[in-house]
Amino acid sequence: MKKLILSAVAASLLLSTGAIAKEQAAKDATVAQVNKIAVSNAKEDARNHPAKLVTEAIESLKLTQQAVIALEHKDTKSAKENLEKALGKLEVILASKDAPKLLPIDNIVQAQEFVGTASDVDNIVKHAKSLLDDGKVQEARALMIPLVSEIDITVVNLPLASYPDALKLAAKYVNEGKTEEAKKVLYIALSTFTQVTQVVPIPLLESTDLIAAASRVAKEDKARALKYLAAASDALDVAEKLGYVSESTTTYKMLHEQIKAVEKEIKGKNKAEKLFEELAAKLKEFKSKIISSKENK
Repeated sequence: MKKLILSAVAASLLLSTGAIAKEQAAKDATVAQVNKIAVSNAKEDARNHPAKLVTEAIESLKLTQQAVIALEHKDTKSAKENLEKALGKLEVILASKDAPKLLPIDNIVQAQEFVGTASDVDNIVKHAKSLLDDGKVQEARALMIPLVSEIDITVVNLPLASYPDALKLAAKYVNEGKTEEAKKVLYIALSTFTQVTQVVPIPLLESTDLIAAASRVAKEDKARALKYLAAASDALDVAEKLGYVSESTTTYKMLHEQIKAVEKEIKGKNKAEKLFEELAAKLKEFKSKIISSKENK
């Protein structure tokens, strides 16, 4: 199971619905078209709303790099000046009572999409288990690699707890004429970053947009609405089978039951507006508590 802490960007992607997406699927759109638009909108949102980078941290890094170059050229005067400026860029942040431990300096958005159904996931896992039983570990591994469907928002951070101290130590070495030691400290400082990746499960984005699409056509096209809901249910199955979990008191089972209740109403008197609202609210709350996180130092 993947565990993650949602960033503001990731949370906004999970909480958005087809009703407010930049591009909305046409009322006669196929399930594949609805899903494609859901993923496209999420990718665009992630790229257009990156984590707020800390300008001072970026400038401090540039000055540190310049200090290293100066030391390589045995220009200790310039090295000292750049190190002093690099520390100065962080003074305001360091003086703050609520200074963050990590300062964002870069972010990367990547998407990996599993194109298949919940049944496809089951078949792949079953086959992989069979291969493992036969001792064919690498073949099983290759089969399992595609079992991921998510948008990863990776933020590269400067660790405030250690970086300023490294600059101070390097400056001390420069003052003492120990340029090689200073360079070693700076090389380590410039390679010690923390990467935190926020994971946004694509199947949950698809399920959200499919439910929104179903609500828009339920009155005029029952068959299409039911098709969307069936696909939304399968998307939830895919999310669960791929290991995306939530801390919500709402469970995957409860969401499936809610979808069935909406389907039943559409087939009957078709007064499902209230049920659609309840389903959307439950899914929204479920997604807001998705747990997942990858942290690499």
